[in-house]
Amino acid sequence: MTKSLHDLLQQDDFTRRHLGPNDAEIGVMLGELGVSSLDELTETTLPERIRFDGDLKVGPAVPEAKALADLRALAQRNRVARNFIGTGYYGTHTPPVILRNILENPGWYTAYTPYQAEISQGRLEMLLNFQQVVMDLTGLPVANASLLDEATAAAEGMTLAKRSAKSRGNVFVVSSDVHPQTLDVIRTRAEYFGFEIVVGDAQAEVAAHDAFGVLLQYPGTHGDVRDPRVVIEAAHAKGALVVVASDLLALTVLTPPGELGADIVVGSAQRFGVPMGFGGPHAAFFACRDEFKRSMPGRVIGVSKDTRGRTALRMAMQTREQHIRREKATSNICTAQALLANMAAAFAVYHGPEGVRTIGERVTRLTAILAAALRDAGVNVNDTFFDTLSFEGDADAIRERALARNVNLRYEGGRITLSLDETTTPDDVADLAEILTGKRADVSALDARAASGLPEALRRRSAYLTHPVFNTHHSEHAMLRYLKLLENRDYSLTHGMIPLGSCTMKLNATTEMIPVTWPEFANIHPFAPKDQTEGYAAMIAELEGWLADITGYDAVSMQPNSGAQGEYAGLLVIRKYHEARGEGHRDVCLIPSSAHGTNPASAAMMGMQVVVVKTDDQGNIDLADLTAKAEQHQERLAALMITYPSTHGVYEEHVTDVCDVVHRFGGQVYMDGANMNAQVGVAKPGLIGSDVSHLNLHKTFAIPHGGGGPGMGPIGVKAHLAPYLPNHAVRPVSGSTTGAVSAAPYGSGAILPISYLYVRMLGSAGLKKATQVAILNANYVAKRLAGHFPVLYTGRNGRVAHECIIDVRPLKAATGVTEEDIAKRLMDYGFHAPTMSFPVPGTLMIEPTESEPKEELDRFVDAMLSVRREIREIEDGLMRAEDSALRHAPHTQDDLVTADWERAYSREQAVFPTRHQRAMKYWPAVNRVDNVYGDRNFFCSCPPTEEYAEFEFSQ
Repeated sequence: MTKSLHDLLQQDDFTRRHLGPNDAEIGVMLGELGVSSLDELTETTLPERIRFDGDLKVGPAVPEAKALADLRALAQRNRVARNFIGTGYYGTHTPPVILRNILENPGWYTAYTPYQAEISQGRLEMLLNFQQVVMDLTGLPVANASLLDEATAAAEGMTLAKRSAKSRGNVFVVSSDVHPQTLDVIRTRAEYFGFEIVVGDAQAEVAAHDAFGVLLQYPGTHGDVRDPRVVIEAAHAKGALVVVASDLLALTVLTPPGELGADIVVGSAQRFGVPMGFGGPHAAFFACRDEFKRSMPGRVIGVSKDTRGRTALRMAMQTREQHIRREKATSNICTAQALLANMAAAFAVYHGPEGVRTIGERVTRLTAILAAALRDAGVNVNDTFFDTLSFEGDADAIRERALARNVNLRYEGGRITLSLDETTTPDDVADLAEILTGKRADVSALDARAASGLPEALRRRSAYLTHPVFNTHHSEHAMLRYLKLLENRDYSLTHGMIPLGSCTMKLNATTEMIPVTWPEFANIHPFAPKDQTEGYAAMIAELEGWLADITGYDAVSMQPNSGAQGEYAGLLVIRKYHEARGEGHRDVCLIPSSAHGTNPASAAMMGMQVVVVKTDDQGNIDLADLTAKAEQHQERLAALMITYPSTHGVYEEHVTDVCDVVHRFGGQVYMDGANMNAQVGVAKPGLIGSDVSHLNLHKTFAIPHGGGGPGMGPIGVKAHLAPYLPNHAVRPVSGSTTGAVSAAPYGSGAILPISYLYVRMLGSAGLKKATQVAILNANYVAKRLAGHFPVLYTGRNGRVAHECIIDVRPLKAATGVTEEDIAKRLMDYGFHAPTMSFPVPGTLMIEPTESEPKEELDRFVDAMLSVRREIREIEDGLMRAEDSALRHAPHTQDDLVTADWERAYSREQAVFPTRHQRAMKYWPAVNRVDNVYGDRNFFCSCPPTEEYAEFEFSQ
């Protein structure tokens, strides 16, 4: 039979490529669940009161080739200028070997946060390299594995200073030469901590106030390189701590702040090979003195041992403090910028100390030549500088000449500032001189006499990047092999399913990823003139409209650059709303006991009092307890934070009643978007009754996790909250008086094309079907496992949402086998483990997502059933838990070849538990890591060469 054109065009539908099971497999799986269609599954799973039965307004699905072509047309509406705006964002050359083998490589960008250390050794090593780069260049002994951006890192520095300083004062002094976006975020963060921000001459303000901390910029935002020692000594004399915002490239030639007495150093690693990308994503860095290491925010990679006593890497214990301390947490950081930190570290590995020093020296030499040209023309520029010059002039005339030459400078009234970077050439310098003075510079002649802008007393004399890893891989061939070696030590979606509950590790389609490195997206400065960013503006506006429709909200802010940042922004909007109505005293936040740890941490950061609401035996919010506490705190009730479907993976029946109760007592409802993958097209938070949600674009909308970041957490709000969305001091994005929550106006703008294409290529029908298949896959897995591992919580008709929790506690009580034993044993079967002990200790939370095929679901279930048989041997007394493969897992290649195998089980059972492993074996890089040893022996820098040599890590 001849197929119609319509049928033929359907074969080009992206939906069938995104979804794992085909229609025939979907039919088989539906049959297992006793339903005949995806719509019937939806109707019998979701409460009727929350179901959305209409059609989304996204429109029809667009084939991949057309979607990519249309986005290319949008991208070409951006104009890539020669950017000398600086202000923390600079042109850079991404070495092609790093571009292709990290940024564009799914082996790196589809991995998850390295909570399972044994299958994360590759990115853990590169993140450890990143920490070493930061420690070496800042001159401080401890660094973390990245934060979201420089401005929020400075805000974290402020809060660390408050809780660690001897001074009991409440003033935080900010030097007047700090980047304006950093000051904006500092002001926003300080408001609900109750800190007083004083901006001005740092030395004078420290003398005049009882400050707990000081923030300096080194070099300053307008280029001056001031010696901070006098301010640091004065601050220390008064019991205050000093935070220095700096620049890694500048620190290749300037004395590091740690050597000058700084307590905390923050900044951005963007100019180590990461494109500007309209503001992100970029890896911020955070380093501090040793005595503050247990209070340092973010993730820290530490060195430990495995069960064979060999060096093994892991995330150190304080890196998830928000999950442990909850409302007592000092930070809500969850997402880092691991992929970008890996790129920055690889940049340092590839170039080595001489290479990065050469780049730094070249930048500052070109700046000195330009300064000489300007001085020759009578222009009064700053005396000291690394890469930035500033002067007073006719800004309008200069702007006109600059734009005619496709050049962007920074203008503040009559002040003109320009920053050079790695991409600047001698021809650029000659052009700049002509634009600014009317006379083209003779660069060679000026080079012979131009004076350096580096103060002699602040020239760097200490060595850096001395570890062998930074002095080995300088040829492209060697670097390629090093990157491949590390990639092979990691588990990613290229190997198999990552069934992590609450994390939504779905397909990150290649088509979605391609535009990220287009110059029209990658090489745009976040503060470029608006007429140069029309493509970004059009794409973002369309994506905001789609997200508003998908969520049932009225407005969206793209600024938050992580889920936790979205939580913070959502609560900020709620507080601003209450204040505008004369109810600023409302500061109580109700949070269910099952909530993700970032929820109470975010509330605490907003100066809210957290009141915990009970959950019932079925895992639902206890409506009676909620009502009693809402009524008890009705005069101060600000908000309720909930997740839907619940953190327990169930569509709670009375969620609309929950929202009604909170509204009745004057509060607003914040719905965490972590589980939005179970709502798109079938329910809408705004229609359920919530007022604001954040959306994890790195979950529901296909931005890859990148081994622990990047992420994006935009918020959607109802109309009454829209006037209070975050704004931005440098590039306003709304008429709101609310301050910025991130350094860039649109957060990590360069990764928004991923979600844009995801939505456009699926279209209204595809988005709904993706959600329905996610629900189908989770229920299929739950049904197959239910007779062997009890499913802890279910909703109507015994169904789960898009994830399920299996209870290991009865087995643990009977045999001693723990959820960790099962997690590690699954590595031997070629799987990343499900989420362990969250939200319920002693459980595993499984989320297969819609993009896993039935074959992979069955492989996972078969692995779990095989593990169950191994546990049964212990139950039956045939094996002791401590002698079992479960307790010794994961197994490595060394276990296969060890001469003295004296285990109670065979080598074959250890490493080839099923036939699948013989055909496609993934080998964990190390045996089980000793977490206790790592916590007791805190060590977060590159180990000595002889320890690396065992694994050929860097040889």
